[in-house]
Amino acid sequence: MDTRNALTVEDVAEQLNVSRSGIYALIKNGGIGFYKVGRKIRFTEAHVRDYIERSGRAARALAPAGRPAFDENRYFDLSAERRAGDGFIICGQDLILDILSNFMRMHGVMALRAYIGSYDSLVSLYYGKVSVASAHLWDSAGDDYNVPYVRALLPGIRCAVVNVTYRMQGLYVASGNPKTILTWRDFAREDITMINREKGAGSRVLLDENLKLLGQYGSRIKGYDNENQSHLAVASAVGRGDADVAVGMEKVARQVENVEFVPLKKERYDLVVKKEHLDTAEVATMLSILRSERFQNEFKRIGGYDITDIGKIVAET
Repeated sequence: MDTRNALTVEDVAEQLNVSRSGIYALIKNGGIGFYKVGRKIRFTEAHVRDYIERSGRAARALAPAGRPAFDENRYFDLSAERRAGDGFIICGQDLILDILSNFMRMHGVMALRAYIGSYDSLVSLYYGKVSVASAHLWDSAGDDYNVPYVRALLPGIRCAVVNVTYRMQGLYVASGNPKTILTWRDFAREDITMINREKGAGSRVLLDENLKLLGQYGSRIKGYDNENQSHLAVASAVGRGDADVAVGMEKVARQVENVEFVPLKKERYDLVVKKEHLDTAEVATMLSILRSERFQNEFKRIGGYDITDIGKIVAET
């Protein structure tokens, strides 16, 4: 093993914007690869890339592009694994949910992860394919997050909406913002090429809602149909110069070279569970962890997270 470019726990914690204990939790539960030099834990860049890119690979496998009429079995084939281990499936792509699932496993709950976007997450909860959905879907009509979509996509089902964090959404642009991209109107400029998130992702819904308010059509914007499955992927495309702009969250911009962030909207990132499951041991454990000082300490010093209301039920349907 070539150790010249080896990464320490501290290096990886800084890259992923988590605490050292968060990295040790990932190691303990097999969430990230590593090797040892004597008694010291070390990582390669490949280990880190594999962990970061896993969400994109899983999302592509679970939710193929094209979106014909919804086929519940096309999105999830976890039923056998769930029966075997009584799995508790948490949907979403934020690192905070990876750490949450690690904590739950340490508390005896077999928490599984499904790395899919907000819209498909809610639909999968409706079909009973997952235990917890995550969402950051903005509704322009009422300037509200998530609740209108929960009501629409889970009709007749009583749900609890639990806050995880508030995050800043905005635009990824090249360092120095050479094309002076500052507002949603700039997407329609002829000299601008964007890269988009997949259908159903919260960032794409935010873009589409703002384009609708401006009377613009996505199909007329250069690069609108060029999709990728993660914040990191679209930010990296902007950093490489493959696109001029993308929509995503602030934290990721700090991880990618040659990218600046233009803040536009503070979003609410929530978990959604069916109210009939609130008293189950799994959901009770999840809420207890979210509300615990130990879990919250993992994120207090990480930029890009506002955990003021973490674990609070902010709405019911």
